[in-house]
Amino acid sequence: MASLWKLPMVFCIENNQYGMGTSIDRHSSHSDYFKMGNHIPGIRIDGMNVLAVKAGFEFIKEFCGNGNGPMYAELMTYRYHGHSMSDPGTTYRNREEIAFTRSTRDPLEFVKKTLIDAGFADADEIKQVEKQIRKQVQEEVMLAKQDPKPTLDELIKHVYAADTSIGNYEMPDHIRMPDFAKSYWKS
Repeated sequence: MASLWKLPMVFCIENNQYGMGTSIDRHSSHSDYFKMGNHIPGIRIDGMNVLAVKAGFEFIKEFCGNGNGPMYAELMTYRYHGHSMSDPGTTYRNREEIAFTRSTRDPLEFVKKTLIDAGFADADEIKQVEKQIRKQVQEEVMLAKQDPKPTLDELIKHVYAADTSIGNYEMPDHIRMPDFAKSYWKS
C-alpha cells in the first residue's frame, strides 16, 4: 500500500549480522535485505558510522519527501553482546571476531578519532566530556531509582493523544498487559 499510494514511509532494518544466534548467511538465501522490497527501492547504510547515517537519511528524506514513495533503509551494524540473558553471544561467533569489529568499526571510537583528526578536540578534551557524561548519567540513574514506581493509570498516560495539544491524552478502551488479569479496561 505504501508503494501503491507513494507514501513517504521509511522502513528501517537494523542488521546486526545475527538473527538471535544464527549468522545471516546461514538463515537467509538473500541477505541484502534492502533489496527485498520488490519494487520499493532500498539503500544500505553503514550503521556504525554516524556521518554515513546522516548522509543516508538526508538522501532518504529528500527522496521520500519529493513524492517518490517509500524506501527501505538497511543499517549494517554489529551486536557486541549476546541477544539475551540466555545467549552469551560466543557460541556462534568467536571472541576474535567481536574484538576485531570493536577495534575497527566501533561508532564511538570512530567519532572520537574523527574529532581529533579534524582538530575539533584533543584526546584530553574528549576524556573530560566522557567523564562529565558518565557523572550526569549516574546522577540521573540515582534520581530515577529514588522515584516511586508509576501507578497503572500513570503508566498508560500519554500513550494515545486525542489531538496534538499538550496534556490532551485519551485512554484506549483496553490495554492488554502480560498478566491478563492486570489488563486495563476503560470503565
